[in-house]
Amino acid sequence: MALAVTRASDAAEDLATMAGAAVLGSVTIPGRAEQVRTARRFVAKILGELGTVTETAVLLTSELVTNAVQHSDSRRPGGTVTLLILEIAGRIRIEVTDNGSDHSSPVVKADVFSPDGHGLLLVETMAGHWGYLRDGAGTTVWFQLAA
Repeated sequence: MALAVTRASDAAEDLATMAGAAVLGSVTIPGRAEQVRTARRFVAKILGELGTVTETAVLLTSELVTNAVQHSDSRRPGGTVTLLILEIAGRIRIEVTDNGSDHSSPVVKADVFSPDGHGLLLVETMAGHWGYLRDGAGTTVWFQLAA
C-alpha cells in the first residue's frame, strides 16, 4: 500500500525514518523517454557496486521514471527527473522526483487486463514499502527494498 504524505506529521515521520541515511548517489536527467535508460544504468552501477537488490531496483526505477516522463510536467521543454539512492538501516530507498502535474497523482491500477498502467502495481507488489509526496515543487515517488 502506498504512503501518501499529506500532513506535516507524516512528513516529519518520513524525515525521522531517514535520519542516519547514507546517500549512495543522485542524478538529474532530462524528462525524456530516452533518458529512462540512463536512469536504469545509474541505478545498476550504484547498486551493482554494493552487490545488492540490483535487478528489482532497476525495474522499479524504470517504471517510476517512465511514469514521471509520461505523466508529469517533466516531459515539457526543460523538464527534469531526479533520482536519489539512499541506504537506510539495511534497506535501499530510491526516490524519483519530477516536476509535478496538475492533472494526475500516483495511482495503482489493479486492472490486470489494461494494456498499460501497471508500473505502480509492480512497485506495490515488489517493494517492501513505497509512497509519494506532492508539493509545490513536484512529486517524489519512492520505494524501499531490503538490502
